[in-house]
Amino acid sequence: MLRERRLHHDRAAGRLRALSRLDVNYRLPAGSAPYWNAGWNQDRLWCTLARETPGDPVSGGAWDIACRLVHDYQFAEPRIVRALYVRDDVLLGRNMLLEGRFCGLRFDMGVRVTSVIDEARGTGETARRVWGWGYETLQGHLEQGEMTYEVVKHLRTGEVEFVVTGHSRRAPLANPVVALGFILFGRMTQHRFYRASGRRLRRLVQAELQGSTPLSVQTVPGNAAIALAPSPAPDGR
Repeated sequence: MLRERRLHHDRAAGRLRALSRLDVNYRLPAGSAPYWNAGWNQDRLWCTLARETPGDPVSGGAWDIACRLVHDYQFAEPRIVRALYVRDDVLLGRNMLLEGRFCGLRFDMGVRVTSVIDEARGTGETARRVWGWGYETLQGHLEQGEMTYEVVKHLRTGEVEFVVTGHSRRAPLANPVVALGFILFGRMTQHRFYRASGRRLRRLVQAELQGSTPLSVQTVPGNAAIALAPSPAPDGR
């Protein structure tokens, strides 16, 4: 029970505030890319969320709903990752304290939103409307890398997708037990998180389309300025 409430305490809020003093924990050499032979893992997952009328996104439709949920980090699978962030912070530059959860253990991992995407891509048959954001890992994180979360509408078909892309590698870890655990279970847990988050976002979008009350941002008890994400899903899962 104490582990479930550890993000409710002032200490967690203090750790969130301290992220502003940290820098991104890696730098790619000029002109280089995160290739696998330099220790980087490349990830890409896409999940169909719903279908709406072809053409530009519909107000209150699947794309609109998904963008709001992704903005608020409501898609995250809470059995694996939860997050704190200042609710009124502008998205670009937002610091987030992620709590990684594995086998009863809890790991604090700081990230910063370093990109926001809001654009049209392609023409004709491939025309798409895309919104999303990406974060990079901060000093003290178990990993080094960047993750991007996008909501994509294919204008010809009306199909709305959730797309996760990123590159990551294990950060230098002083604790040999944690390092071994990450080697054995890190990638498996990453992939489980991506798949479970896609399924959760699809459930949330479908629930709202069917008339469920929109999922509101939960805040830390006694501190309405700090969001605790994700909020409990309407179906209790």
